[in-house]
Amino acid sequence: MTTILPDAALDALLAQDVPYGDLTTDALGIAARPARMSFAARGAMVLAGTEEAARLVEKAGGHVLRVEPSGTAAEAGAVFLEADGPAGSLHRAWKVAQTLVEYASGIATRARRIVEAAPAVTVACTRKNFPGAKDLSVKAVQAGGAVMHRLGLSETFLVFPEHRTFLTEPPETWIAALRRKAPEKKIVVEVGSVEQAVAFATAGADVIQLEKLPPEAARAVIGATRHLTPPPLVAPAGGVTEANAAAYAAAGCRLLITSAPFFGQPADVKVRLVPL
Repeated sequence: MTTILPDAALDALLAQDVPYGDLTTDALGIAARPARMSFAARGAMVLAGTEEAARLVEKAGGHVLRVEPSGTAAEAGAVFLEADGPAGSLHRAWKVAQTLVEYASGIATRARRIVEAAPAVTVACTRKNFPGAKDLSVKAVQAGGAVMHRLGLSETFLVFPEHRTFLTEPPETWIAALRRKAPEKKIVVEVGSVEQAVAFATAGADVIQLEKLPPEAARAVIGATRHLTPPPLVAPAGGVTEANAAAYAAAGCRLLITSAPFFGQPADVKVRLVPL
C-alpha cells in the first residue's frame, strides 16, 4: 500500500511538532552524531501508516533502511521500520512518525478483527473518523481488510429519518425520483425497526441499513424481503463489533457497517534510538 498523505501534509505534521528546531537535541550538541532508529510492535498488530512514517524520517533528513508495508500483520517484538542518519534528524521525526503509526495501526488492527470474525461478508467503515484525519483513517481501514461505506455526502444516497421528516410524499414516490436523478446510484435507507425495513424495501430501496438492530432483527428482515425482485441488501449499522459480527453474518447479512475501528486504544510501538 503506497503513501497517500502528500508531502505537504507531512511537512505540516513536522512543522507542528518542531516549529523552531529541537531545543533539547540542539542544546545537548548531539544533533550531528550518527544514529540508528528502529520501530517495533510491542504487541501483535496490523500495520498502517508505515509508508508515511518512513517518508517523515526522510523529510527530516534520515535514511530509511527498510519498512514493512501497511496491511502487514506484525507479531509482538517485530521490527518493522529501521533508519539511520544524524541524531538530530531522527529525533525530529521520532514522535510524529511513532504516533502516526500507532493511531493508524490501532484502526487497522480493530478493522482486521472484525473482518476475521466474519470472513464471508464485507466489512465497511463509516465516515466517523476524527475530523481532519480522513486520508490516514481510510488507509488504515483498507490496511485492515475493510472498505469504506461512505467517503462523504457527495457520492452516495443514504436517506436517514432526519431526511424523511421533511418529506410528504410516500416512499415509492421519492425513491423513484431519486432513481431518475441518479440511476447509477444505489438507494440506501436507514431504518429503526423490522416494520420500517420491510416497508422501505417494498417501496424499492436497494439497501436497508439497520440502525442498532440485533442479529435476530436482521434475520427477520432478510426473511421478510427475500421474495422481492431483487431482494434488498440488508446491512446492520451502529453497534457492529468483532463480538457480534459473526452473529450478523450467520443471520444472512452480506455487508456489515461499523464505526468501531475508529474508537479505541492506539497500537503500542516501541522506538529505539541509539548512536552508531
